[in-house]
Amino acid sequence: MLVWLSLASRAAAQEPPPKIGPFVLDVQGTVPRFPDDDQLVQSRDLLAREMPGAGLGLHASANLYVFTWKAVTFGIGADAAFARAHQSAQPISATVTGRPVTERFAHVAPELSFNFGTGDGWSYLSGGIGRSTWSIVPDGRDPLNADRERLETINYGGGARWFVKPHVAFSVDARFYAIYPGTPDGGRPGGPRTTLLIVGAGISVK
Repeated sequence: MLVWLSLASRAAAQEPPPKIGPFVLDVQGTVPRFPDDDQLVQSRDLLAREMPGAGLGLHASANLYVFTWKAVTFGIGADAAFARAHQSAQPISATVTGRPVTERFAHVAPELSFNFGTGDGWSYLSGGIGRSTWSIVPDGRDPLNADRERLETINYGGGARWFVKPHVAFSVDARFYAIYPGTPDGGRPGGPRTTLLIVGAGISVK
């Protein structure tokens, strides 16, 4: 359906397709899948069965397109991601019940993008370096230092926008967040080096 819409919009155009930009705002709902490896569990004094796993989130970005060289249009901007997952209390064994746990991830970074296509629709590759916070806290317990630590994070990925109206597009984005290890604290190991995948879909406005 997306390919058909893209082709239909181009066929209907009576003039050469517009250029990419000059700016775009993206807002997308996302589905993050949080990991549950042993080091991460130990860094938060949790049990593996207490980890929330999949959740929901929001991804937003703003990009300004500064110049075009051959088939590539270069953009600069900012990227932000927020995600949350919750696990309710679950029986782990006949005598043990897991605690309810809430997991949150937040990341903001400047962004550089490489864009391919026309103003009617284009694909892109983008990335940036910023800081993230990653908290995994049982309900009612105060956050640990690891839950407050700001971790250096590299984000990279790509996506596409299909403009079904002159200023409104459907967009998809798949992004990896390479999170640096956390600092050991209180006899607990630091959080592991992790790559978190977040996939989203939503709208773009130019």
